[in-house]
Amino acid sequence: MSHAYTISRVVKRSDESLPLHAHAEAQLTYAASGMVQIHTNDGVWLVPPHLAAWVPPGVAHRLDIVTDAELWMVHWESSALGAWVGQGLLDRAFALRVTPLLRSLLTESIGSDPASDKADLMLRLMLHELTAMEKAPTFLPLPSSPAARRLAELLLGDPHQRLNLDTLAQRAATSARTASRLFPRETGLTLKAWRQRARIVRAMEHLGRGDAPAKVARDVGFASTAAFAHAFRQVTTMTPTAFADLTPP
Repeated sequence: MSHAYTISRVVKRSDESLPLHAHAEAQLTYAASGMVQIHTNDGVWLVPPHLAAWVPPGVAHRLDIVTDAELWMVHWESSALGAWVGQGLLDRAFALRVTPLLRSLLTESIGSDPASDKADLMLRLMLHELTAMEKAPTFLPLPSSPAARRLAELLLGDPHQRLNLDTLAQRAATSARTASRLFPRETGLTLKAWRQRARIVRAMEHLGRGDAPAKVARDVGFASTAAFAHAFRQVTTMTPTAFADLTPP
């Protein structure tokens, strides 16, 4: 099978959005510059320049532009996935760290004739590289049950954690005990870990917009810059300053 893909480069302005949609092809989105968010029913992925996001065929998604961005997008026909990497290997959406090999393949493919045999080989190799990728911690999974989803939305609206969990759970028409059971089952994270991940993902967005780490620490409710840096490193394996350096505004 040859040329079962398309390659495109688009420039988007801050605060633009591609509304919820789905397509028959799989999609890889790489932010060559800037930062984007990809929303699916399962959660939200933040995609700064050193990451990319994979969306399988048929998965409805929305793309929000956080900062001015140049996006490189590759779409593969679903038949190519089965023929080139096998069924089931890339059937879930995820964010991934862009390895030097994947970055080189993306850079070279953007500048190549998409109908060439060279591009064909690069796009095949790109898929194989994706199957071995380590998933990046910029994904915030959303619970599926109505009560837990309501609580998640309330938690996202309270990044400073000013309201205690019992109060928020009551507003979501559930209990803290029930939520503590639902979140691990539906998101893979304990409620405490989910709330911390939500704060860090929100912090990444602020850092990507150019806010100073000390200001971001305050904005997402940490008592000190040191506490923020420690929590940020636990989730991302890098400091807020290092992350900000990767995502210039």
